Amino acid sequence: MNSARPADSVKRVNSPRKDRERKRRAIRGAVIGVAAAVLVLAVWAASAFESLEYRSWDQRARFYAARETPDESVVLVLLDQDSLDWVREEFGLSWPWPRELYAYIVDYFSRAEAASVVFDVLYLDPSGYGVHDDAALEAAIQNNRRFVGSVFLGAETGDSTSWPADLPAGSRYPVLTESNSNAESASDSTSDASFAADFPRFPRASFPIPEVAESARILGNIHLSADSDGVYRRVDLFSVFDGRAVPALGTAGFLVGNDGVEVVPQGLDVPLDRDGRAVLRYRGEGGMPQAYSAAAILQSEVNLRGDMAPPVDPELFSGARVFFGFSAPGLFDLRPTPLGGSTPGVAVHATILDNLLTGGFMKTPGNLAVVIIVLLFAVAAAVPASVSVKSGMIALWYFLFLPAPMLMGFAAYLPGYWFPVVAPTAGVILALVGAGAASYAVEGKQKRFIKSAFQQYLSPDVIENLLSDPERLRLGGERRVLSIFFSDLQGFTGISEKLSPEELTSLLNEYLSAMTDVIHEEGGTVDKYEGDAIIAFWNAPLEQEDHPVRAVRAALHCQQALAELRPAFATRTGADLYMRIGMNTGAAVVGNMGSRTRFDYTMLGDAVNLAARLEGVNKQFGTYTMISEATAAELTDAFRCRELGRVGVVGRAAPVVVYEPYFAEQYTNALELVETFHRALQLYYQGSFEEAARLFESISAVDPPAARYAERCRALQQEPPQDWAGVWVMTAK
Repeated sequence: MNSARPADSVKRVNSPRKDRERKRRAIRGAVIGVAAAVLVLAVWAASAFESLEYRSWDQRARFYAARETPDESVVLVLLDQDSLDWVREEFGLSWPWPRELYAYIVDYFSRAEAASVVFDVLYLDPSGYGVHDDAALEAAIQNNRRFVGSVFLGAETGDSTSWPADLPAGSRYPVLTESNSNAESASDSTSDASFAADFPRFPRASFPIPEVAESARILGNIHLSADSDGVYRRVDLFSVFDGRAVPALGTAGFLVGNDGVEVVPQGLDVPLDRDGRAVLRYRGEGGMPQAYSAAAILQSEVNLRGDMAPPVDPELFSGARVFFGFSAPGLFDLRPTPLGGSTPGVAVHATILDNLLTGGFMKTPGNLAVVIIVLLFAVAAAVPASVSVKSGMIALWYFLFLPAPMLMGFAAYLPGYWFPVVAPTAGVILALVGAGAASYAVEGKQKRFIKSAFQQYLSPDVIENLLSDPERLRLGGERRVLSIFFSDLQGFTGISEKLSPEELTSLLNEYLSAMTDVIHEEGGTVDKYEGDAIIAFWNAPLEQEDHPVRAVRAALHCQQALAELRPAFATRTGADLYMRIGMNTGAAVVGNMGSRTRFDYTMLGDAVNLAARLEGVNKQFGTYTMISEATAAELTDAFRCRELGRVGVVGRAAPVVVYEPYFAEQYTNALELVETFHRALQLYYQGSFEEAARLFESISAVDPPAARYAERCRALQQEPPQDWAGVWVMTAK
């Protein structure tokens, strides 16, 4: 019995202590979560997350658009490049088309008894084909009776500042009662201006010619306003010009299609964002309804008038809501939408109608909703992360909470909600990081000691990998393609003899620090320093798809950094410092190598040896940056290079083609020299040493490699080689 009492006593003492500790950590987590939410909301209020939120929204829109079907009654007719080519071949007509062709299209859809025919085309000036051409289009529109024309409302563009007196109005464009517009008349319908409080006002407008404006059932505003990143995600269903409410082109198509043109915005049950705009829900592949080529419709109408079978049966469009617009690239009506950068503008207008028919407009959260969402996510992430002490549990919270806002965003899209993703994600990240930082500051003394000790001889990236996976401390490596960097200072031995040990150390530290900063900025790993030499590599321990580009960019920036330091170094050493860099890309073994008690993260392999050789080959060519053909082949268009030659290096049987890289501006400035060098090099490869020498000598005064080649060509003229392959064999490392 006595033996049980101490145990009971321990339980009673330890359990409350653990509970208090968990409670303390939970409170700390809640405070961290609230603080994280406040910081994130401050950034969100400044619209700093807007661009990222747009991108996340576009991901959702693309995902669902391909899986959703637009309203089948909405149809596009696109004047595409094939239509332009067909009309040119069949009728000999170039752009712009005569309006009689558009009349054919209108007549076709009159014949088909389409519910509405919406033209995303501005006819601002009389036809260049004569009065009869405009009259043909006017007759077709009048015969149709469901034609929707286009008007452009703008802030600075437009030749009209008041409503045209001869344009029919009535209920089509109601006069707002608060307006002082002179266009209001007894026959005009009036409407309470309160519904238009959020509608944009435009001081100018471009109306179509009277033949179109007066014959159309209604005109729709084709002006579209993009979001701050230039993408069209939302629209104004109505706009105001000269005190009149003008429907958007898609809204006008909806009103006409509903048989009875009357503008009753209050009756449209459409969710609007805080700016009074409707967020579009794009549907279909590419965010477009079913589309037909204008050429097919024209040919069908021509055939029908000649009592021949049409390629497209008009019965397909009975009751359809047709939108006509441009998609040919040369007609400049392609708009960036969440689904891509080349969506025809008419598809955006058609999406308005699709959303009106299906109730598809997306709902956006108010400011208070965003505040609550961010707060809940941040606190929910911070509390369990603060309470947990095991790394596995902490990792689990990261795994659960980091993707949660995005998953919610995708889930909410389906019922029609724009759930904010970036701000809650930022709140979660800041909360988790804050919880980890607090634990690190309070409970991580031992880990900090270990990390500090390792940092004395391992790179920061390797340290992080070791802390997450101590098994990496074992000897051994992995085979990986690396971009390898070797550098050395020219003539540094002689310079160092003139300096005291203190001066030499100070100079080397300053030089190596500057070069290392550049290498690290480009994501490189410094393998080691050997006196003034630097050995570095890319694509390990972390994978980098663009490692050759990073490595070459680092090399060129290192040369620039040394050029900036050169005058100051010359004052201290009495000589100019120049650096030779050799680079190669290839397979190597990289990992922890050494003894069981002392090892380093380094690399081995033939690709490493070649990079070291190329650093020395610079001496023969008079160059300072040299890369192998393996590295040059991976640069694509990132950098321009000139081919220096084919070299045979010590310890390698096959020759290597080497190059000198340039920044774009450097290459442009040296283009004439590079082209001359290239021609001379081709003659050198062919064994035409005399001609090559003349060309090399023409630029030898300003180009050390050309001077070296000119000297070599003269020597080869004296003793022509046998079995010439254009290879410059290096006899020293």
